[in-house]
Amino acid sequence: MEIELAARQLEALGNLTRLKVYRTLVRAGHDGLPVGALQQRVDVPASTLSHHLHRLIHTGLVVQERRATTLICRAAYPAMTDLVGFLGEGGHGGGSAGSAS
Repeated sequence: MEIELAARQLEALGNLTRLKVYRTLVRAGHDGLPVGALQQRVDVPASTLSHHLHRLIHTGLVVQERRATTLICRAAYPAMTDLVGFLGEGGHGGGSAGSAS
């Protein structure tokens, strides 16, 4: 995983509403949730949810699928796995934080 992508994903998850949306979708499992059900669970206006979903989709953390007239949102589990794996990698990332001299 590229460090720039990881940074964008972590920045997206650094917003309280987006983190709530993402956790709700992760907990919903692979079936995901219709946008309306997601909106009810996170209790935000539709326009606010749309804005935050766009950011999560843009960073690859969430995917949407249209089923007839319903828009289904789901967590992109491979992206989540990659991000968690990146965070757990030792000795990578090019930074010097935590290195001993």
